[in-house]
Amino acid sequence: MSGALALAQGAAMGDEEPLGPARDAFREGRFVEAADAGEALGTSGGYALAAESLAIYGHYLAPREQKAQLLEQAMRLAQEAIRSDTGNPQAHLQSAHAMGRYTQAIGTLKVKRDYARQVRAAIEQALWLNPELAEAHLSLATWHAEAITGGGFMARMLFGASGKDAIRHYEAALELAPHAKIVHAEYALGLLLLGEPENREQARSLLQRAVELPVGDAHDRIIHELAVAKLAELNL
Repeated sequence: MSGALALAQGAAMGDEEPLGPARDAFREGRFVEAADAGEALGTSGGYALAAESLAIYGHYLAPREQKAQLLEQAMRLAQEAIRSDTGNPQAHLQSAHAMGRYTQAIGTLKVKRDYARQVRAAIEQALWLNPELAEAHLSLATWHAEAITGGGFMARMLFGASGKDAIRHYEAALELAPHAKIVHAEYALGLLLLGEPENREQARSLLQRAVELPVGDAHDRIIHELAVAKLAELNL
């Protein structure tokens, strides 16, 4: 999570929770340390932050042979967050995040299909608990875009994936967090996944804005580098 989205997490977890050291480690990119510190708190907010930290580390930074194990651990931590407080929207959102990253790491069609409904249900529960959670709108938008890309007509039939719903949730995320680098970057990538020729220019504009926005933390830095690379690819 990055920029304006980090504020949403703070509100969801509760400012009274002693998450300072774990948050500091997260912001500085010490994701494994952040996960350990969050888990040690034994609270819903701590477990959710731990799950997010491991999911980011496992997806972007971990050696290939460690990815599946780390992402399985992220899923377990997210479930602990839910068990500790079923009313914490971040707990459900990080459950979806970890499951989604796990399916990307495993990469089999069966695993993706097995988890598709669970991921969507977890995101929708987060949105039901907090309809103004920008990251949840962003996650649901990307779920729709990726489902359509991976499954096409079958995804529409089996899971109710919709390009229109993807755009609707991307727009909601952008309205709620207009200065978040990750929102612009993920919206652009989602448009490219949807594959309509007219989306290319809008995607380029969103990526350019993502690159221009300041880097807020270590996760932002990762997103920034991805946006720079994708923008260069589009400009070839």
